[in-house]
Amino acid sequence: MKTKLLLLALLTLGISSSQAQAGATVYAKNSDISDNLDLRAVASIFGESANLQDFERRLNDPKFQISNLDLNGDDQVDYLRVIESVEDRTHVVIIQAVLDRDVYQDIATIDVERDNYNKVNVQVVGNTYLYGANYIYEPVYNVTPVIYTSFWITNYRPYYSSWTWNYYPTYYYAWRPYPIYRYRNNINVCINVNNRYNYVDHRRSYRAPALYETRRTYGYERMRPNNSFAQRNSSVNNRYELDQRRVASRESNRNQNNYNVNRPNNSRISNTEGRTSNRNYAENRPSSGDRNYNTNRPASRDNSVTASNPVRVENTPRTEPRRDYSQNNGNASRGNSENRPNTERPAATRQEPSRTYSENRGNSENRASASRPQSTQNTQRSEASRASQESRGGQPQRESGSGSRGGGRRG
Repeated sequence: MKTKLLLLALLTLGISSSQAQAGATVYAKNSDISDNLDLRAVASIFGESANLQDFERRLNDPKFQISNLDLNGDDQVDYLRVIESVEDRTHVVIIQAVLDRDVYQDIATIDVERDNYNKVNVQVVGNTYLYGANYIYEPVYNVTPVIYTSFWITNYRPYYSSWTWNYYPTYYYAWRPYPIYRYRNNINVCINVNNRYNYVDHRRSYRAPALYETRRTYGYERMRPNNSFAQRNSSVNNRYELDQRRVASRESNRNQNNYNVNRPNNSRISNTEGRTSNRNYAENRPSSGDRNYNTNRPASRDNSVTASNPVRVENTPRTEPRRDYSQNNGNASRGNSENRPNTERPAATRQEPSRTYSENRGNSENRASASRPQSTQNTQRSEASRASQESRGGQPQRESGSGSRGGGRRG
């Protein structure tokens, strides 16, 4: 059992490590060597420099961290040196990475040329091996750079950096390269937004390529001959097209994500609408006659309750005539015959509560109050009938007695 658990743990560990390696390769495919040095930032600091020596200092200043290149793989950002080639009105400034002792790699060139109208044209050209073919930016400076005045002077001597492998200026110290996303966020601060950076696909100067060939170095290309931009990105020509494709893929991914995010929202909305419609339908159903019919049901309960009240009221006149009838058993038959309609009067009063019941169904208290005065009236009527019976019963006897007396006298 323990061996099985051990094997299972080793298997899961191997799967997780393979997944981690797969994730690392995917991340590497999304980046490129050209991502580690933005040529727009190079053009920006070139316009802010006083001369080429100041320009080299700005390129390697740890405060700015313009470069993020580590071509020799020593986990330190490579030092960038600046050399120059000049012919008449054309200056070619070459930026090279110091990889080892007497080993350099060209990164980019800056073509500076003045025409017959004393107009200066500047083009920053990326190395073909690193950036692809014809990757060129033309900066349009908001203010005329001071560095122009240092180029066309009498007895001008081309600039050539004296710094080499393990021999660097005091202001410089090596730092570890940043991840690509962090470098992109940091480099945006170094780009002067007041300038314009126009992308072009051809060189304006026909002298600059010839001057560049006399000073060209390609130490990294020799180390990795199968790692050129054309081999790394076979579907695009240069870095500019790669950026355009990346932007298009990001937009498509955003649209797809928005579509995927909006789909469940729409379904939820539709479901909630359906639920609300069902609820509204269920709430509207009681507004029909069924709910009114159901609401009338408690009224029937009240009617049953109130219907019992007249019965209780009717019992009072029934018992009272019986008592009167039992008390008047010794009276004459006329009294009994006269008492019969009196006993029938409560029967008439029985219909009166039913009439009030049919007329006033919802008012149970008024029924009880209306029935009580009727019961009192019935008792008063019964008492009046007693008195009338007694008076009537006495008169015939007196009359019969007087008749008999008078008859005796006549005889």
